[in-house]
Amino acid sequence: MKKSVLLIAVLSVFTLVGCQENAVNKIKDENIAAAAERDAASSKSPEISFEEEEFDFGNIARGTHVEHLFKFENTGDAPLTIVDAKSSCGCTVPTWTKGAIAPGEKGEILVKFDGSGQNQVTKTVTLVTNTKKGTELLRIKAFVEPNNPTTKAIN
Repeated sequence: MKKSVLLIAVLSVFTLVGCQENAVNKIKDENIAAAAERDAASSKSPEISFEEEEFDFGNIARGTHVEHLFKFENTGDAPLTIVDAKSSCGCTVPTWTKGAIAPGEKGEILVKFDGSGQNQVTKTVTLVTNTKKGTELLRIKAFVEPNNPTTKAIN
């Protein structure tokens, strides 16, 4: 019985060792070329460059609706996509160029502000992008003048 188990173990070892092939011989030139092309493409990335990242509306009356158009360019070497744009509050609404923006192409983000708040107000718009940073930040500012209180006559 011991001889049978020993014989099976030895045969198993020879079978496993004999079935191994040289892995270097399995490498194909077309796979190497495809991997090099994939690696080169993965090093490319989009980059977003804004004409301005902050805009000041100056003094505005409370409740006045204002808007500003932020312009940008894809200065990277891969298509740029803005996945989402979120404002810091509901009083600020961004809309943006949808779809892929090729390298060298331009796009726009329109930011609307409803004039809520009082005194100096700063609002942010966070863009979720496929750039290396992953997010970009835009700011709008305004000094919101309070409404003039109505005066009542004293009798």
